Amino acid sequence: MKPPVAQDYEEELADFRVTYSRAGSITSIVLVLGGVGLDLSSYPDRWVQFLAARVVVSLLTAMILVWLFFPGGRRHVRGLTMIWLLLPQAMIAWMIQQTDGAASIYFVGLHLALYAVGIILPISFFESVSFGVITLGMYLLACALNANGLAPTGMVVTNALFIGFSAAAAAVCTWFNERARLRLFALQREVRVKNASLVDINQTLTEVKGQLVHREKMAAIGTLSAGLLHELNNPVNFSLMAIDMGRQLPPAQQDALLKESLDDAREGLVRIQNIVTDLKTFAYQKPGDESLRPFLLENAVRSAIRLAGFDLKGVEVNLDLPQDTHVLGDEPALIGVVINLLSNAAHAVRQAGRDQAEIRVKAVIEGSRLVVSVRDNGTGISEQNLARVFEPFFTTRDVGSGLGLGLSISYGIIQRHGGTLSVDSQPGAWTEFRFDLPRPV
Repeated sequence: MKPPVAQDYEEELADFRVTYSRAGSITSIVLVLGGVGLDLSSYPDRWVQFLAARVVVSLLTAMILVWLFFPGGRRHVRGLTMIWLLLPQAMIAWMIQQTDGAASIYFVGLHLALYAVGIILPISFFESVSFGVITLGMYLLACALNANGLAPTGMVVTNALFIGFSAAAAAVCTWFNERARLRLFALQREVRVKNASLVDINQTLTEVKGQLVHREKMAAIGTLSAGLLHELNNPVNFSLMAIDMGRQLPPAQQDALLKESLDDAREGLVRIQNIVTDLKTFAYQKPGDESLRPFLLENAVRSAIRLAGFDLKGVEVNLDLPQDTHVLGDEPALIGVVINLLSNAAHAVRQAGRDQAEIRVKAVIEGSRLVVSVRDNGTGISEQNLARVFEPFFTTRDVGSGLGLGLSISYGIIQRHGGTLSVDSQPGAWTEFRFDLPRPV
């Protein structure tokens, strides 16, 4: 079996051979027909007979030329090239036999073909040697069948040696040409591979840059949000204290409507307080290993559900969590991961138009890891898109509905925790994302 480079070389060289074979066959037709002048000057009594031979050889070569423009010609280009190369050689050998044998001037034509093949045409070393041996055999046979036989013997031997020298020189040229072409192809292939690698590296760097810019923006927003949330938390706490004091006063105890109104107001403020707390947890992101600390994943999931409340309207979220959900990680970043998965799931179930839109969040302890899954009964993901969901900027949503960075960033966050974010889906039925997190020792 040929090595991959040699196989690719042969495949690419096929087009090269076809091009040169077409050009060479056209040149051969021109030279064969142009030899009529030599016939008229050297053997005027035979020029009509030789013209007929030249026309036949030219027509056969033209038929091969036409064949080279079809797929079958490309597959058999090497054999077809050898045929049209040998046709003029056979014609010249026949002319030698018909004229003066070893003393015939047509002997020069055999040399021209040998040199042209060795220098120009992209044939193999074996083909070049075979062409030379066949040419020598044709010449000796033509001399043997001539009326004078192999006489004068000295001239036959001399001409045979010259043909042998020409064949050897053509074979050497073919050998070095073949090595040079193979080396050139290897260099071109290496350049293509390196260029492709550079393109991949540049694309990766662009994607990483985009993610870093996104993280910087999120960090800046988080810092700003932390200050605003702190300021927002103060009036909320003050209002809660005032409502609690009001609920203790006698008028509130005596007036049921006033007490219910104060209770409703307190419930609303408690909800605001919970959202503020969730947002503060999400906003305080610390770089590096300082962000990895033990926390309850259950609390992070519930915070994510509250923060994604707008997207989750009309969708039932069921939790199936173990009693101990302690994990080691970056809580704000992981809340962001869960928010992204919940939002995508809500979009899928809403798009599917289910009567019972449902998202199930499940966690299972497996050794030193906590495996979390988020499964929805939405539209599912088609097979052609399943392998691309984690690619940056890939999205199936409408323009303006997202940049397609959420899952790629989430994938990087889970990977930073030593885990893997994976997806499985049945189109039209469900989609499930799974990731695993380390548990504190």
